[in-house]
Amino acid sequence: MTNPQDRSQSNLSIDSANDNIEPISDSENGQSSALVPEESNPAEQHLSTLSSFQLATRQQVNKNISSNRTPMTLIAIAILIWGLVLNNIWIEMAGVIFCLLMSLSVLWLPAQKLIEQSLSPQERSQLLALGCLVTAVIGFANITGFIQIFEAGSLAEWTGALGQIMIAVLAVYIAWRQYIISKDLTIQQNTITQQQTIDTYFQGICDLALDDEGLLEDWPQERAFCEGRTAAILTSVDPPGKGKVLRFLSQSRLLTPLKRDRHLGRPILDGNGGYQEDRLNGVRVIDLNVMLAGSDLSNTDLRWTELSEANMVRANLTGCDLVGANLSRTILYEAILFRADMRGVRLFYGSLEIATPRSRGEVPNYRTGANTGAVLEKANFTKVQRLDEEQRRYCCYWCGEQSRKTIPGGCEGIPNKLGR
Repeated sequence: MTNPQDRSQSNLSIDSANDNIEPISDSENGQSSALVPEESNPAEQHLSTLSSFQLATRQQVNKNISSNRTPMTLIAIAILIWGLVLNNIWIEMAGVIFCLLMSLSVLWLPAQKLIEQSLSPQERSQLLALGCLVTAVIGFANITGFIQIFEAGSLAEWTGALGQIMIAVLAVYIAWRQYIISKDLTIQQNTITQQQTIDTYFQGICDLALDDEGLLEDWPQERAFCEGRTAAILTSVDPPGKGKVLRFLSQSRLLTPLKRDRHLGRPILDGNGGYQEDRLNGVRVIDLNVMLAGSDLSNTDLRWTELSEANMVRANLTGCDLVGANLSRTILYEAILFRADMRGVRLFYGSLEIATPRSRGEVPNYRTGANTGAVLEKANFTKVQRLDEEQRRYCCYWCGEQSRKTIPGGCEGIPNKLGR
């Protein structure tokens, strides 16, 4: 029990101590506040202090344990050596057990730490499950008596057979990996070679089609060479390569019918830095004709390409980007347009109600639209994207009864002008 008089004296001493504390100036307060982090949380400081204390305590404990185990390990080794010298089985057994326990106790923590750093929790669970599976298989073999087969036979033979099987599996795996790597290298090499071939083709076409002044030539032999090289390269490249060739030719206006001087044969400039188009009587530098018939153009970029009057019978245009492409008078008989993007695609000229597909021997009328449309009979329009109302009605008019079932949105109420 404390004396009330002593308690009062202690309170007086505390009060006097508080009175002796001088107030802190603003400059000192600013300096001290600069030393203390802003928005300091007492709980976080306590946790950090506690964690650092626990870490220091754990390190100290581990150090003490390691220092204590060193002489015990030496004692275990001495016991084992003593047993070997005396040739006493019991002393040897005690030394072996003692050495085993000491080595495991020393190596367990580093091994556990290494496993935690090397393997994720999921990988450790999978490794444990694999060990459990092997144990279960051995136990099942022991219960069913299947393990007696191994006991009856030669263990060396079974081990040798298992080793040969593992070597064979490893050889198959290595061969498979070599095949995959060589296949990837072959694909990369083929891609590089194809790009070099396409670049050479681009340069060759430019040399053939342009004169020394950079203007388009109009000699029939140059145009024939250009068409021959184009036909050759379109049959030797993959779909993305075909798309590159077609975009190059289209943007270079080599596929566009250009107005020509009747006497000199030269293309006529339009006064705006380009060449005049002549859909009715113009001459193309390269006429695709049947170069794209039955070709695979799936998943290629054909945006704003000039494909008018091309024969694309049974062409595979699956997943093609045809935004803004010109398909007027193009033959798409039995073509596959599955998931193709048809936004802004020109299928005809003139009026929708007057426009009709191209016909042999009949001259197209680009003002009214007669004989300027694409041939769409038996084409597959399944899941075609961004098909506008005018395109949908034209397709329903002229694609035939079989293709009308594949057009998104259906053709209900729209007559079949093809008649079959």
